[in-house]
Amino acid sequence: MFGAAAALISSSSSRLFSRNILSKPPSSPFSHPRFSVRSMADSAFRKVQIQRDDTTFDAYVVGKEDAPGIVVLQEWWGVDFEIKNHAVKISQLGSGFKALIPDLYRGKVGLDAAEAQHLMEGLDWQGAVKDIRASVNWLKANGSKKAGVTGYCMGGALSIASSVLVPEVDAVVAFYGVPSSALADPAQAKAPVQAHFGELDNIVGFSDVTAAKALEEKLKASGTPYEVHVYPGNAHAFMNRSPEGINRRKGMGMADEDEAAVQLAWSRFESWMVRFLSS
Repeated sequence: MFGAAAALISSSSSRLFSRNILSKPPSSPFSHPRFSVRSMADSAFRKVQIQRDDTTFDAYVVGKEDAPGIVVLQEWWGVDFEIKNHAVKISQLGSGFKALIPDLYRGKVGLDAAEAQHLMEGLDWQGAVKDIRASVNWLKANGSKKAGVTGYCMGGALSIASSVLVPEVDAVVAFYGVPSSALADPAQAKAPVQAHFGELDNIVGFSDVTAAKALEEKLKASGTPYEVHVYPGNAHAFMNRSPEGINRRKGMGMADEDEAAVQLAWSRFESWMVRFLSS
């Protein structure tokens, strides 16, 4: 059943992205398939290998060794400059967190929207949930007394799924992504969930306002603590604020820039994780 659900969410999510994002005319160098950006934060990370079942995957760690842990889940692009920027930011919030990015694509990165769609379509979603659980357990075995999960876009959907499917998760913050109910029903969430959406997000059923409201009703039924925030005037992936990320969003027709909303979202993120991950 899980395998069928994984196939369902993979195909439906990729179709949504194909219809709403791939239709945007490319207007920046980030649309070129051979253009890549190296994160300025690359040197901050330590690469580790994590074992689960009969496979091993790479993960990237940044932050204080004994700090509360947060698994940071990639967008559909893969482990690229933007998700690394987010992880570094998270590691520096408040008194500090230990951020870990599991490489769900096993080293592959989408350098344009078509490549990213192809990678997302090929993702083993059941395996991704297992990667998340192994990552949470790795953090708890390596100095973090508690561990949360956050994610963006595809990773946002997976982070909400982890609140249902990964019992070791202590808190979740999800950005603009909701899993198919066939993969994980948020009404069955066991970990506290905070979720963030842009009012202008047009990915219907995945991260638009209708999806946000439906998620809120599901979380209300779960009985676990939750918050759902919608940011007026903001579109999909509004948290991507690096110069490269801004250009990439503009190239896909998302020209909104709202630094105040981004800072508010980070403030809410920090408060939520401190509340539930502090020992």
